Parts: sequence; C-alpha cells; structure tokens
Amino acid sequence: MTLSMKATCNSHGQDSSYFLGWQEYEKNPYDDVKNPTGIIQMGLAENQLSFDILEKWLAENPDAAGFKRNGESIFRELALFQDYHGLPAFKNAMVQFMSEIRGNKVNFDPNNLVLTAGATSANESLIFCLAEPGEAFLLPTPYYPGFDRDLKWRTGAEIVPIQCTSSNGFRITAPALEEAYELAHKRNLKVKGVLVTNPSNPLGITLTRHELNLLVDFIDSKGIHLISDEIYSGTVFNSPNFVSIMEVLLNRNYANTELWNRVHIVYSLSKDLGLPGFRVGAIYSNDPLVVSAATKMSSFGLVSSQTQYLLSAMLSDKKFAKTYIVENQKRLKKRHGKLVRGLKDIGISCLESNAGLFCWVDMRHLLSSNTFEAEMELWKKIVYEVGLNISPGSSCHCNEPGWFRVCFANMSEETLELAIQRLKSFVNAISLSKGNNGISHSSSKNSRRKSLSKWVFKLSFHDRERSER
Repeated sequence: MTLSMKATCNSHGQDSSYFLGWQEYEKNPYDDVKNPTGIIQMGLAENQLSFDILEKWLAENPDAAGFKRNGESIFRELALFQDYHGLPAFKNAMVQFMSEIRGNKVNFDPNNLVLTAGATSANESLIFCLAEPGEAFLLPTPYYPGFDRDLKWRTGAEIVPIQCTSSNGFRITAPALEEAYELAHKRNLKVKGVLVTNPSNPLGITLTRHELNLLVDFIDSKGIHLISDEIYSGTVFNSPNFVSIMEVLLNRNYANTELWNRVHIVYSLSKDLGLPGFRVGAIYSNDPLVVSAATKMSSFGLVSSQTQYLLSAMLSDKKFAKTYIVENQKRLKKRHGKLVRGLKDIGISCLESNAGLFCWVDMRHLLSSNTFEAEMELWKKIVYEVGLNISPGSSCHCNEPGWFRVCFANMSEETLELAIQRLKSFVNAISLSKGNNGISHSSSKNSRRKSLSKWVFKLSFHDRERSER
C-alpha cells in the first residue's frame, strides 16, 4: 500500500543539514558526567537562562500550578470542553504581555488574537489563509530553515528569496525587494506577500525603522501582505530597541486603512519565556476575515485549557512580567557577550547583533575554498571532530559560504566555555596544519566519520539548490 504524495514528497525539508545536525547530536549527546566527549547542542534556539524566575513564581503561586481558584480545584472545569477561541483571561494576558515587550507603545485587541499551537502552526495557518498553492511569499535571506517546512510543505506555497549580503550587514534594501519580486514573476509565481522575522533568526538583529518603512512602502505599492514574525521580540538585549511593525503603521497613520488589514503578526511564548514545550503561539491580524478563518483553522492546533489557565495567571502578574523581561534580557546580554568574546579570542568574528538566542558567526577564513562544498566539509569537522552541532549558513539559504548560526542560551555557562575551548583547539590545529593548499584534509579514522561524510556531501548540494530555486 502506498502513501499519499504529500506524505512521500521531499518538500518537508527534514533532509536539510539543519535537521541532520540534530540527528547526529541525538546519537551522541554531550553530558558533563555520562558523556563528556559527546556533541554539544548549539543548533537549538532555546532559552534556558531564566527558568529559576519562572520556577520561583510557580512556587509562590501554588493555586495556578495546582489548577485551583481561591483554593478550590478547577481541574474538572479545565478538563472539559472549552471554546476554540481560547480562554478570555489568557488572551487578555497575552496581549498585555505583547504590549509590555514593546514598551507599551502599541496596544493589541484580544479579539484580533488567534491562539495556535506554537509559531509553527501560526505561520502555516496564515499562509493557508492568504495564499493558494503555487503562490509565493518573499523572504529575506538568510532565514530560519524550518520555514521550508512551515510555509511550503502542506500549503503548497512557494518561497522566493530576497537576497541580502554581508556587504551591508545582511540588511534589506529596496533593490533586493524589487529583484525578488521580478524573480517570482519570471518563475510565473504570483506574489502574495513578504514574511520577515524581527528580530531576525538567524542574524540576531532587529529590523531598522528604515527597513520597516521600506517593507510598508513595498507592500503598499504591490498590494500584497506582510507577515512579521516577532517571536524573538522580548529577547532584544542591546540598542537599538525593538520596533514592531504595528508601531510603524501607527506612526504613519495607517490605522484602519486597507493596508492596515494586510499586515499580520506572529508571536509565541517559546523564546521570550523559554516555553517551547507548552506550544503557545498566536496570530494577530486587523483583518476580521483573516481572524475568522484562522480561528477555524486553530481547531487543528489548540492550546490546552490547563496551559492557558496557568499562563494567564502568570502573565497577568504585571510585576512579574516586567521583572522577567528586564532580567531575562540582562542574562541574554551577558551570555551573548561571553560567546562573542570567546570567539574573538580565537580569531572568529560575529555579525554585530542585539537580539535572539544565537550569533551569526563568520568562519569564511577557515574554509579550504570559497565554496559551499568547503562549508559543508568544515561543518562536518565541527559536528563530528569538534563535537559541536552548529547550523551552516547554506541551511539558512545564505548565498555566501562560511557563515554559521551558533546558539548560546540553551546550555550552562560551563558547557559554553567547554564549547569555546573545543573550537579553540580545532582552530589552533588548523593553523598548525595549513599547507600550501590551505586546510589539510586528513583521512577519516573510523567508519562513523566516513558514513557522516556521505550524507554531508549529498545534502550540501541539496541545501544550495533549494536556496537558488
């Protein structure tokens, strides 16, 4: 018996080096006691720096954690059927938290909020609402590898890259937007919108007001949509501060205009609160038709009532919310600085960044040649020989070989120090072994390295071809 075409097609993106690096980590995960020579996971954008603040709040609010109200159990109430629209108390708490992150410069209407099972579900639902199969969205490169799955796999939509380069710090430009739009038309693709992540994953930078204004002007002139994925909005730890697309629209007096209804926000508590396992995401749209359609689709990815009750109590605590945001940002800044300084000490620079849970790291000088094949060979060595799972730029559709995304917030400070030390030893070994032809390529010493290299070289071309489509 055969499966459906959807089940067997290869457009899911699971064979990307981004996901394959995870598989190698899962085979040999680092543990400081049980497996000290294992692979350290630096490919996972997870925030584990502020769990103690969350746990302290839970300890001080046992009713919320125990599903009680005024000391009385409401477990039965939460366990039974609830409205698909979500608990009003939670939606109110979510929009208040979103406003707090934005310095209360923007207010959100809970009636325009659609709850989803994480940002993955939110992004896919928006594409289903806005585009037909075969229609396209423009995305600035480099972009989150999971978008190949989230935006394309089930919807049938296409992604056309907006090519950004290191020459201007990977910033979005008006010519790049127009070139992407023209490329889509040459491929006979109708463009339905632009999707950006702000702050950027994998760059770790916030979009400037200039870039945001460019985007607004562009979608206005083309009559298309803009999706602003603001999942990392609460992780901004350095100036310039985060500016939401909604703030820009308000400042330009676009409220309640036709364009106002073509701008949509995606949000989640996975990064800012470090709760990816809770699966809490949201779509915010000023278009009542989008809200209505997305609400219907949300029945395929609901947030449990128990989760909503607990988090509504937590986020409604305004003192906690303010304290958490400030302290979490301080911790991210400290950890980010530790990674940047550690890499700088061994001759590796990073794109200057001010947000996120990762750095965009420049290892072009470590390549044996300026090719994506050389990038994949370097990545193979870092994953297997150094024991660090990082994400190669080609998996993020970067058009310049030698860039890597390196995460820093999903591990202890001691583990990060070990990762830097491992990389330092590797770079020193490269310096010693460089010959006339650059980095020497020693033969593999065991069968596992040989098997790893087989799929690495196979997928290197696959990643690059996908970014050029």
